Amino acid sequence: MNKHRARRRGLLFAIAATCAVPAWALDLGSLTRTEATQGLKDALVQGSRAAVAQLSAPGGFLDNDQVRIPLPDSLARIEGGLRWMGMGRQADELRTAMNRAAELAVKEATPLLVDAVKKMSVSDAKQILGGPDDAATQYFRRTTSDALTERFLPIVKQATAQVQLAEHYNRFAGQAAQFGLIDQQDANLDSYVTGKALDGLFLVIAEQERAIRKNPAAAATNIAKKVFGALR
Repeated sequence: MNKHRARRRGLLFAIAATCAVPAWALDLGSLTRTEATQGLKDALVQGSRAAVAQLSAPGGFLDNDQVRIPLPDSLARIEGGLRWMGMGRQADELRTAMNRAAELAVKEATPLLVDAVKKMSVSDAKQILGGPDDAATQYFRRTTSDALTERFLPIVKQATAQVQLAEHYNRFAGQAAQFGLIDQQDANLDSYVTGKALDGLFLVIAEQERAIRKNPAAAATNIAKKVFGALR
C-alpha cells in the first residue's frame, strides 16, 4: 500500500470508529473521529462562504465566463430577429437582469449551506473524505437543492419582473412548450434563471473544494489543515 492510500485508510478508520478513542496515528497528528469530522465541516463552511461571496459580488455571474447565464436557447435562437426588429436593447437588458437576479439570489445561500454542514453525519463525512474531489459538492447538491430553489425563486422573480421582455418570454415560451417546441424546463424564465444560479453556485463550491484538497495549508482552521493534509 502506498503512502497516499495508507494515510487515506487511516483517516477513514478514524471517522468510522464507533467509540471515542484516539484514531489511527497519521503523519500529521492523531485524530479522533470527532476531530476528523469537525475538520471537514470547517473546510466546507469556509468553501461555501467563499463561493457565495464570489458569486454575490457585483459581476459575480455576468463577468464570469464559467457561470454567466445566457439567454435560454429558445430565445437565443430568435435573438437575431429581435435585434433586427430593434429589440436588441431589451435582449441585453434581459441578459443583464438574469445575471443580476442570480447574484441577489445566491446571497441567500449561506445559511442553508451552513445548516447542511451542521446536519452532516459521521457516515456523510466518511464518504466525502474518501470520495472524489467534488464529493462535498455532491453532498451539498443532494441536501440543499430543493431548499435553495425555494429561497432563490422569489428573488429571481422580483428581479426579472422589472424587465418587460421577461413577461413576453414567459408567455411565448409557455405556449411553445405545449407544442414541444422548447423544453418544459425553459418555459419559465424565473425557473430557468434559478436553475442556472444553482448550477453556478455548485460549480464554484466544487472549485473551492478542489482548492482545499490540493492545498490544505489554505484551510481556515488548524484541524481542517490537518484533516486534508492527511489525505494528500
